[in-house]
Amino acid sequence: MIEEKKFLTVAPFQCAWRKDLKFREAGRGCVAFDAFAHNDVTVVFRENVGSQHYHYKRDNSPHYTVILGSHRNRRLKIEVDGKTVVDEEGVALCCSSTFQSYWISIYDGLISVGKGRYPFQNLVFQWLDSNPNCSVRYVGLSCWDKHVGYRNVNVLPLPHNHMLLWKQVDSGEYEGKEEELEGEQMSYEKWGLENFLESWELSDVLFIVGKDKRLVPAHKVILQASGNFPVSLPNEDVIQLQDMSYPILHALLQYIYTGQTQISEAQLGSLRALSLQFEVIPLVRQCEETAERFKLNKKLFDSGKSVELSYPSFQPHCCMAFPSQLPMNVKRLKQLQSTGDYSDINIYIEGHGLVAQLHKVILSLWSVPFSKMFTNGMSESSSSEVFLSDVSPEAFKVMLEFLYSGVLSLEDSVEFGTLLLQVLLLADQFGVTHLYQECCKTLLECLSEDSVCPILQAVSSIPSSKLIEETCERKFAMHFDYCTTASLDFILLDESNFSNIVQHQDLTVTSEERVLNAILMWGMRAKELCGWEEVSELHALSTPDLLFKDRVQSLDDFLPFVRFPLMPRDLLKKLGQSNLGRHLPIFHDLVREGISYVEFESLRPGNEQNLRFQHRRSSYKELLYISDGDSNGVLYFAGTSYGEHQWINPLLEKRITITASSPPSRYTDPKALVSRSYQGTCFAGPRVEGGQIHAWWMVDIGQDHQLMCNHYTLRQDGSRAFIRCWNLQGSLDGKTWTNLRVHENDQTMCKAGQFASWPITGPQALLPFRFFRVVLTGRTTDGSNPHNLCICFLELYGYFH
Repeated sequence: MIEEKKFLTVAPFQCAWRKDLKFREAGRGCVAFDAFAHNDVTVVFRENVGSQHYHYKRDNSPHYTVILGSHRNRRLKIEVDGKTVVDEEGVALCCSSTFQSYWISIYDGLISVGKGRYPFQNLVFQWLDSNPNCSVRYVGLSCWDKHVGYRNVNVLPLPHNHMLLWKQVDSGEYEGKEEELEGEQMSYEKWGLENFLESWELSDVLFIVGKDKRLVPAHKVILQASGNFPVSLPNEDVIQLQDMSYPILHALLQYIYTGQTQISEAQLGSLRALSLQFEVIPLVRQCEETAERFKLNKKLFDSGKSVELSYPSFQPHCCMAFPSQLPMNVKRLKQLQSTGDYSDINIYIEGHGLVAQLHKVILSLWSVPFSKMFTNGMSESSSSEVFLSDVSPEAFKVMLEFLYSGVLSLEDSVEFGTLLLQVLLLADQFGVTHLYQECCKTLLECLSEDSVCPILQAVSSIPSSKLIEETCERKFAMHFDYCTTASLDFILLDESNFSNIVQHQDLTVTSEERVLNAILMWGMRAKELCGWEEVSELHALSTPDLLFKDRVQSLDDFLPFVRFPLMPRDLLKKLGQSNLGRHLPIFHDLVREGISYVEFESLRPGNEQNLRFQHRRSSYKELLYISDGDSNGVLYFAGTSYGEHQWINPLLEKRITITASSPPSRYTDPKALVSRSYQGTCFAGPRVEGGQIHAWWMVDIGQDHQLMCNHYTLRQDGSRAFIRCWNLQGSLDGKTWTNLRVHENDQTMCKAGQFASWPITGPQALLPFRFFRVVLTGRTTDGSNPHNLCICFLELYGYFH
């Protein structure tokens, strides 16, 4: 279920373009990635995909370029069409010692740059383009003069409230408690250990401070993970500090619970002494370092103001600091978890008995629902036992480890994916927001064609998982053929998810027949792979209500998403004669519409605006005609091994095959037809077929390829045998031919060596073929050899698969 993690190394002055690095909506999207680099982590956003040797410095087309760590890792740069518009020092720099996480989003010209594993959090810079380019869609990963390593690269959708996207999980889906939680403003961003600073809630130890014997509550597990306090024995619930003032103790506890504190310079020595007494070593060191700096330069401090002390790993405004940004000994904290020392709650799982002895304060600081459970008078508030059912012990163990370490730790095993999903559901159930986000991020990193269905099934019921749900639907749609044939997991998807997929604008599929087959299999919850023919046979002995059961109505809703007008005429006739047409009225009507379109209505005004009459172009590579003799055609593309190297005659590469109606000779040379050099004499001689004289050139683009041809180019050789009547034809098997364009008395060719090009229009332009041929159907202008097809160049254009 898990896809092996990979990383991509981009060489200097290169740019990597992956077909999946594409915004779903032009001008709006986010790319999240990890990068390992000394400098110049460069991300390019363009309207179209760049070439393998693309470099942003030579790009004359509209684009944005974001450079992290420019000027030898000193600056952040943003360029618009090659011109620098942002040049900020010390922002979003690179890291050459390890992979570092970044995200860059674009929303109608608003470019946001952030650091960290979670997109849309930890924003470090924003810039708004006053003249936004709302057409950028493709993402390129580039560099400057040193190699850059990229991994975990994901393009994410960007809704209007994108900066709040990862904050959807606000403990708002817990049995009607949303209003209560919102009323107290207990969002996860404002929740943490600081809420328990000197709080009587869940406290189990008291400090008695000063001569007035002030009572200050605390929590044993927090104190012992931060230092060495005298609370080892069960009855040691009081710590006497009668010779210490309250502000000193408050500063110590504030440092432990929040990672930062303030104190006057005069009290610095007392705070150091108290920290040393309880072995809170990080604070001892900071007090000593601050005192030393004060001695060296008193101007650094104003004796009338407080001195600020922060734990070295502390980051202000971070939504969850525990325990990595606090002076906690994580190893000691995990030891307290495993031994159960100072525990005040026992967790039982049905069927597994006692599974953990934990600390209410640890559970509560991560989760508002847990805090509510233990503090608002519920039975768990006074009880030391909690009983859980329908919970995986393995997933619960992973969650506990996270609660006590702040790190998601999963062993890489066959069950990794299943366990990760269970942990995600558990984190959602108990409102452990940070763990939930970590699971989401990990799921996105390991999302593959094999894992997309199980993940989609798991998250579809969680309202806060909209980002993952949309990403899974897009992943499925872009790999529709594989996801509907490699396994039958897709039949378990609910109606909403499957509906979104079959309507998705990025749906990539080799034929509409595949879409039809998938809808029928989903509708009948097929136990094995089958096509419409098998479903038709089943209808001979059954009815739609029996075959599709509760999904029969959904079938009526889904079948119109199949673009029947784009199917071949022969297939439509077979569908019309099948049992499906007799038993499903909507199927019958849709097939009739398709046949009518193919035979009569293809040129009716307005059809081109209807999605049902537009081919799903994303399933093919666009190789479109620009000008006569250009390098954009299919045969030229084959000569580059489909974009892998510089052009070589594709016949020498054995990527295509070309044959003629007459035997090969000096002047009937297939290589010449796709050569980039002009051939003075080049022709295919006549042969008799079906009692008629024909001359033709035929191209086979290969067993694994098809082309929907919408344009083609010919070039006259050096003779004056100009063609007037000919056809361009396409075929799937090289035997049965379909006319793509018929020329009758076409006077276009009138000069030796002349190029000429023609468009293919109507439904024929939407039919995929493997074989193509130019066949002479009438005499040329050469009276001596009127049946020779004298062309020396052929190129085809369209949508290539």
